[in-house]
Amino acid sequence: MGAIEVPQATRRGRPGHDQNSMLEVIVQLFMDRGYDASSLDMIAKRLGLSKSAVYHHFSSKAEMLEIALERALGELERVFDEAEAEDLDAVAQIRRIVREAVLVACERQQYLVLLLRLHGNSEVELRAMERRRALTARLSRIFETAKAEGDLRDDIDPPLAARLTFGLVNSLVEWYRPDGPDEPEDLAETVLSYVRSGLRVNEVRDFR
Repeated sequence: MGAIEVPQATRRGRPGHDQNSMLEVIVQLFMDRGYDASSLDMIAKRLGLSKSAVYHHFSSKAEMLEIALERALGELERVFDEAEAEDLDAVAQIRRIVREAVLVACERQQYLVLLLRLHGNSEVELRAMERRRALTARLSRIFETAKAEGDLRDDIDPPLAARLTFGLVNSLVEWYRPDGPDEPEDLAETVLSYVRSGLRVNEVRDFR
């Protein structure tokens, strides 16, 4: 079975029930109850709509999940694509990717939490998990290049460095609060400083 086609435009229904606002409620239900345990009846009840009204916006529960996951994965893939498209050395790419990934984690927190909690019980979940692994592999290759260029410590394994870096970024979704004191840009700089202190070769060459 191929991937579900993600609509390019937001479907609109009654005021206050556009696809975007509905999806936020649906994703919260998925996180509260789990994707597998969330039935269409539960979704309709949480939205205060009939099932037929829900079907006006989404063809299936699987489509809801895929659209939601795209909100996180699509943005992270964009971050990598843009960094790799520019004429940057490996360290500059890492800096760009880490900073932008932190901003995605803050701005798309709900969707990233959903991605991180997948169990792989459906084709949609398995495809999303494969895309997530591909992003880690891409970061690992950039770390490998940085190591070859002499900008990464010799005693650090690039695949491990990639996993630890993503682990640090992903941990933000567990405690970051949009209405809290931490601004996304400030968090991005803090994460960069933390990564820099652990991976840099010396004081001359770092991620600043």
